[in-house]
Amino acid sequence: MKMNKVCCSAFRRRVSLGLVCFAGLLWNGQAAERPNILWITMEDTSPHFIGCYGDKNARTPNIDRLAREGVRFTRAFATGAVCSSSRSTIFTGERTYEMGTGNHRSAYPIPDYIKGFPYYMKEVGYFTSNCGKKDYAIADRERKKHEAWTLDGVVGWWDREDDRPFFCVFNQNDSHQSRTMSKPFDWYEEAVLKNLGPEQIVRDDQFEMPPFLKDSPEMRKQFARVYNSIQLTDKKIGELLKRLEDDGLRDDTIIFLYADHGEGIPRGKQNGINLAYQVPFIISVPEKWKHLSPWGKPGSTTDELVSFEDLGPTLISLAGGTIPEHMNGRILMGENRSKPTDHLILSANRSGNGIDVMRAVTHGDYFYTRNFMAHMPEERFKTYSEISEIMQQMRDDLGDGELNELQKSLFIPRPPEFLFNIKADPWETKNLASDPAHKERLQKMRQQLKKEIISKRDVMLLPEYEIDLISKEGTAYEFRLDDKNYPIREIYAAASLSGFRGVAVTKKQVSLLKSPNRFVRYWAAMGLFAQSKQELAPYEAEIAAAMNDTYPPAGATVAAVMWKNFETNEAEQKVKEYLQFDHWLINLRMVNYLFYIDNRALFVDAIDELRERTIEGVAKAEKEFKQRVKNVRNACDIFSDIREREAAASANP
Repeated sequence: MKMNKVCCSAFRRRVSLGLVCFAGLLWNGQAAERPNILWITMEDTSPHFIGCYGDKNARTPNIDRLAREGVRFTRAFATGAVCSSSRSTIFTGERTYEMGTGNHRSAYPIPDYIKGFPYYMKEVGYFTSNCGKKDYAIADRERKKHEAWTLDGVVGWWDREDDRPFFCVFNQNDSHQSRTMSKPFDWYEEAVLKNLGPEQIVRDDQFEMPPFLKDSPEMRKQFARVYNSIQLTDKKIGELLKRLEDDGLRDDTIIFLYADHGEGIPRGKQNGINLAYQVPFIISVPEKWKHLSPWGKPGSTTDELVSFEDLGPTLISLAGGTIPEHMNGRILMGENRSKPTDHLILSANRSGNGIDVMRAVTHGDYFYTRNFMAHMPEERFKTYSEISEIMQQMRDDLGDGELNELQKSLFIPRPPEFLFNIKADPWETKNLASDPAHKERLQKMRQQLKKEIISKRDVMLLPEYEIDLISKEGTAYEFRLDDKNYPIREIYAAASLSGFRGVAVTKKQVSLLKSPNRFVRYWAAMGLFAQSKQELAPYEAEIAAAMNDTYPPAGATVAAVMWKNFETNEAEQKVKEYLQFDHWLINLRMVNYLFYIDNRALFVDAIDELRERTIEGVAKAEKEFKQRVKNVRNACDIFSDIREREAAASANP
């Protein structure tokens, strides 16, 4: 019997070895039958600043060459307005408002069966590698990463052990916001300018300023960073393409080049307008694989709508894999190409320390944004913007009365809706939402957004505090599917009022403060933030009573509304209680509310105490939750900066 077991075991090993060898032969054979795929991802870049997209001041010869050799997309969009939420959709093929991953660098779980799309390419024999960012806004990122990538790190096609087809991703970070605005100027000089020749550097007078920014020497000095950072990125892209050609692989490789979201400038990245979402997007298909391209000869352009939801299904299809049922994006090319769509839905939520909820619809030429937290301006108080010299200059100019009406509009509460004609107004300077000539278009886009929110059961309408609680025992993705847990129509009905102003809306919102559903009460309270004191005055008693709401996001919001408008002792105490509350996400919410309330002086001590608490909190927090505590600390620092600026203005009227 022992001999038989040994023989059987040896036989199984030989069979297994034979299968492995056979799989290897298949991979080697398939390398010539399936395309290699190279992905080049630029960070934080809008097409407005790329030569082949019409900017004559840009110096992007390698990107422009790739466009001449391939197809250039004029209507390509990130699904999110900041890297982690954008990459979350790229990696999983799922919308962040389905998974609960829309808040920047959150780390909430998703169902185990949702894997990174390169996993399905590995399954059919592809070598997959990622060189750069792994910002997916999900828990258990390391396991998901190892499932998806053959190799991860400073790696590429040259690390293959055989000639199987490859899918290699390279993230180019020289165009990141750290370069274009956030890091100090002397740091930018070392990181960017010293890597460009004198003749390559774009000078301060060699470009046009966007009209929403003041055209001054100080602003031009800062804005030139955009052009030089993109030029350095282009240089690195050229070096990568040369290596591909030198290795004899260009004729067998389909190249995708795109940015992860819009430009890292004021009013760009992290905002909710077209400038935050539209990206340069180029696909270059060599002669060998031209039958896979539906877009015609090299140098073509296409205006079909493309979003990051489409990337995973497209690549799995090109690789010959099976697309999982939960992926809803289009297949852009190949024999299984999907029918183009006539609109896209996009989303943005918390970025860093700045809370927000924005949704958008684009038809390509027109772009609609719904601001659900309209009491805040486009330029919200966010650390990664506030530390920049350009933002400090803008706030100085604002205080000194140096900005025109368009430029000042970035710092006042937003309207509930934007509607821009992108073709006629690429810098989005004229809001058409109240224009009767566009009423029909506005209504259509509203309905498309409503349909998406309800059909996909947009879980990002939950306050992040709730997503955190859900994630301790399950996933937001699954929670949203049960209408008993998440009655989406009822919740959306309350949220859809938020941001609209007036007597009738106020009356309805006040009545919803008594709803049995905690999420409805939260959105009723949020909506009241945008109402005036005059509209709220008849309901002061009802609003005051709602400060005792046992659901912290609702109670905290009502307390902030009461203090903003009525400054009662009870409201003061409630605000302080929520600054001391034992949950960082509630603390963060309250500090954000105080950013946009004029009378904040009474809370200086409470903010200082909260900041001290964050020092210990960062030390104690688990790795994936440290950023959450840092966001609170950063918000406290911004609060202190606001107070200092106010004090300086009072001393020098």
